[in-house]
Amino acid sequence: MKIALINENSQAVKNEIIYNSLKKVCDKKGFEVFNYGMYGTEDENSITYVQIGLLASILLNTKAVDFVVTGCGTGQGASLACNSFPGVYCGLIVDPTDAYLFSQINAGNAIALPFAKGFGWGAEVTLDYIFEKLFSCEFGGGYPRDRVIPEQRNKKILESVKIITTKDLMEILPNLDQEFVISTLSNDNFKKLFEENAEESELKKYIIKLMK
Repeated sequence: MKIALINENSQAVKNEIIYNSLKKVCDKKGFEVFNYGMYGTEDENSITYVQIGLLASILLNTKAVDFVVTGCGTGQGASLACNSFPGVYCGLIVDPTDAYLFSQINAGNAIALPFAKGFGWGAEVTLDYIFEKLFSCEFGGGYPRDRVIPEQRNKKILESVKIITTKDLMEILPNLDQEFVISTLSNDNFKKLFEENAEESELKKYIIKLMK
C-alpha cells in the first residue's frame, strides 16, 4: 500500500511528528509512505485545507497512492474538502477506535485528523495507536463481524452514488479557478513524487501539463 501524508498551513509545524509516527507503523506493515508536506511553517508552498481535497483526489484518482492521511486544526475542514472531490472517501478520526471502525465498516481511502484540538501531551502516542488500529487488518472486514455483508453492500452503494453525484476529475479541473489549481500543484516535491508514482493516464498527462 502506498500512503500519502498531506498537511495544511495551520498545522505544518507538526509534519515531522506525524510523518515519523505514520512511517514507524507503516514500515512494520511493508507500506510506503510519501510525505507531500507542508514540511514546516517556513515552507514556501502554503496549502489550505481546501487544497488538500484537490491533492487527495488527484493522488487517489491517478493511483499515485492508495490512501491519504491528512487533517487540519479540527480535522473537520480537511474531511469536508476531501469528500467534496471525486474518488475520495474520507473519515474524521479522533481516536484509535474511530480508526479501527472506519477501516472495518466504511473502508474508505482517506482520513482527516485533528492536529490542534486535543493535541497535547502524548499526542504522538495517540497517533501511534490510531495508525496501528487503522492498519491492523484488511479494510472492510466488518464490525461486528455479522454485519460484514450489509456494510460491504452499503460501501458499494455509496461508491455508485458518488459516481453519479460528482463529476469526473478531468471535467472538474478545467472549470476550477486556474490560479487555485496551479498554486495547489506548485510544490516541486509534489511534482517529483507525483510523476514517479501516478499511473499513466490522460489525467496524469493533463496534470503534468498544468505543472509545467
